[in-house]
Amino acid sequence: MAGVLLMLVTPDPASADGNGVVIGVVSDKQQAVVAHNRMTAYLQRAGCNATVRIGSRVEDAALVFHPGEAPADQRSVLLAANRKSELPRSVWVSRRTAGVRSLSELEGRDLAVVSGPDPVGSDQALAALADAGVTPAGEQLYQTGDFSSALGLVLHNNTHAAVSESGFVEPMLESNDLVVNWVGDRMQTGGWFRGESWDLSAVVCEDALAAMTRSDDRQIFAIFPEWVHGFIRPEGLKAEEGSK
Repeated sequence: MAGVLLMLVTPDPASADGNGVVIGVVSDKQQAVVAHNRMTAYLQRAGCNATVRIGSRVEDAALVFHPGEAPADQRSVLLAANRKSELPRSVWVSRRTAGVRSLSELEGRDLAVVSGPDPVGSDQALAALADAGVTPAGEQLYQTGDFSSALGLVLHNNTHAAVSESGFVEPMLESNDLVVNWVGDRMQTGGWFRGESWDLSAVVCEDALAAMTRSDDRQIFAIFPEWVHGFIRPEGLKAEEGSK
């Protein structure tokens, strides 16, 4: 966390004149130093003169990424999207050999979820269990820090099932002999919001963030939830839904 605090008070050389657009990311990830430097460089190359701040709280920013639900009275300008450029869906995943046919069969089993403010990692999936009449006891619920760790518990036979995200886990299913037992509805969670200091100079930064993907730079995306692959504009999402 010391690295995070350092970043909150140390301006980037390119923005030392105080005219840079402040870009904030609400995150407690430990890889923040490398991500901070690489995101700053990426934005500069895209024409966005930015000061990047990463931490559990970010103030006075023109653009802020929040995981989880949107802040009160704010509308996202970019939505977090999965590997398929779609809104995320929570899934329950188990080993094929476990033979799970319904969520009710997870009663009394050890399960892995992802802790934190992102509802993809636990909230929706646990609500689905409750609808199926399954309420895991505290000692049956393993809280992990990311989706890879949750899947690891299943693969190493430490838990019977794990929460994941549909786009994130899809490439891993066949090679690891995993199956999806339940798929939730798509949800809007996580995104970029305009802060009080936003002005037209931040538009070029919004465009740069919209073009940024995990495939291009995984180290930048270490500060975002693991399923986030990029960002999409809400108006583009509505147009896509209207064409279906």
